[in-house]
Amino acid sequence: MSRLPGLDLLRAIAIVWVMFFHSFLVGGMGPAFEWLSRFGWAGVDIFFVLSGFLIGTQVLRQLPRSAAFSVRDFYARRAWRILPPFAVVLALYAFFPTLREAPGLQPWWQFATFTMNLLIDYDRNQAFSHAWSLCVEEHFYLVFPLLAWWLTRRASASRFLGACATAVILGIALRGATWLHYTAIDPPRNWFIEELYYPTWMRLDGLLMGVMLATLRVYRPQIWTRLQLRSNAFLLGGVVVCCLAFWLFRDRTGLLANTLGWPLLSFGFGLLVFAGADRRSLIGRWRAPGVGWIATISYSLYLSHKIAFHVVHAVVAPSMQGYDVLLFLTYSLAALLLGAALHYLVERPFLRWRDQRVNASKSDPKPATV
Repeated sequence: MSRLPGLDLLRAIAIVWVMFFHSFLVGGMGPAFEWLSRFGWAGVDIFFVLSGFLIGTQVLRQLPRSAAFSVRDFYARRAWRILPPFAVVLALYAFFPTLREAPGLQPWWQFATFTMNLLIDYDRNQAFSHAWSLCVEEHFYLVFPLLAWWLTRRASASRFLGACATAVILGIALRGATWLHYTAIDPPRNWFIEELYYPTWMRLDGLLMGVMLATLRVYRPQIWTRLQLRSNAFLLGGVVVCCLAFWLFRDRTGLLANTLGWPLLSFGFGLLVFAGADRRSLIGRWRAPGVGWIATISYSLYLSHKIAFHVVHAVVAPSMQGYDVLLFLTYSLAALLLGAALHYLVERPFLRWRDQRVNASKSDPKPATV
C-alpha cells in the first residue's frame, strides 16, 4: 500500500515542499518561489498523516491475529528503518561542524534519545533542528502499538471516537493555553518553537488523522470501499479544507492558527491521503515519472538536504551570483545527490538486511508476544 502512486505523489510533494521552505537558510530561492516556499513547513504534516495511516494500518491489521503481531518485532523493524541513516547524518553534524547550516548543535545524546524536540535551545542550537519531526515520529512508534493493543481489547466505535475527539479538544486547549501564557509573559527566547511547535504533545493532530483513516480501512472496509467510489470528491474537499487552513496560517504564530489551524490542516491532508490511497482517483491512477523515486529516497533527503544546501551556499554560490536559475538547479541537484547517496549506501542495504532477517525468522517460527 505504501507504494500506491497517489501516496508516493503526496510523499514527494511533502519532501520537495519542506526543502523549498528550508531554502531560507541559503537566502531563499528568489521571489518567483516565495509563494511556494512560504507554507513549506506543512510538508512535515503530510508526513505525519501518511505515517499515522500506513503504520496504523500495519499494526491494526495484525492485532486481531495476536500470533502475527509482536511489539518487539515492530520496534526492531522501525529501528532498522530509521536509525542507520539517522546515525550517519548525526555523526556528520557532530564530527564535521563545517557541514552545519548553523553553528550551534544540541548535545548528541538528545538526538540519540529523540528528546531534542523537548529540550532544544533554538536561539543557540539550530543545526539539524529538523530532526524534531523524527522525534515526534519515534514517540508515536513507541506508544501507538501498545495503546492500540489496549484499546482493541475492548474495542468499540464509540470509545474510539470519544478518545479521538478528546485528543483533538485537549490539543486545541493545550496549545491555546500555552500561546496565551507565553504571549503574556513574552520570555526572551523563541518560545513558539520550543514550547508550541516542536513538542510531541502539541503535534498529534496529523498522526491522529492518519490513525483514524487506518481504523476505518481495517475495521470498516465496506464503508471505506463505498466512500472511495467518491475519492475525487474527497480530493477536492481536501484541497478546499487545506486552503481554509492556510488562510488561518496567514499569521503562522497566531492564536487561531495554533489552535484550530492544526486539526483543520490535518483533516484536509487526511482527505488527500484518503484520495491518494485509491488507484482510481485523479492523483492515484497515474505514476508520474520520477515521483516514485523521490518518494523512495524522501527519508534520506529529509535528513541530509540542509547539509547539501549549506555546502553549495558556502562553496559554490559565491561564484554564481546573478545566475539564479543555475544556482537553484545546483542546490536541487546537490540535495538529490546527497539524499540518493545516503539512501543507496546506508538506508537501502539495512532495509534489505532487515527483510532478510524477517524472512529467516518466518522459516523458524517462535511464539509471538504482544
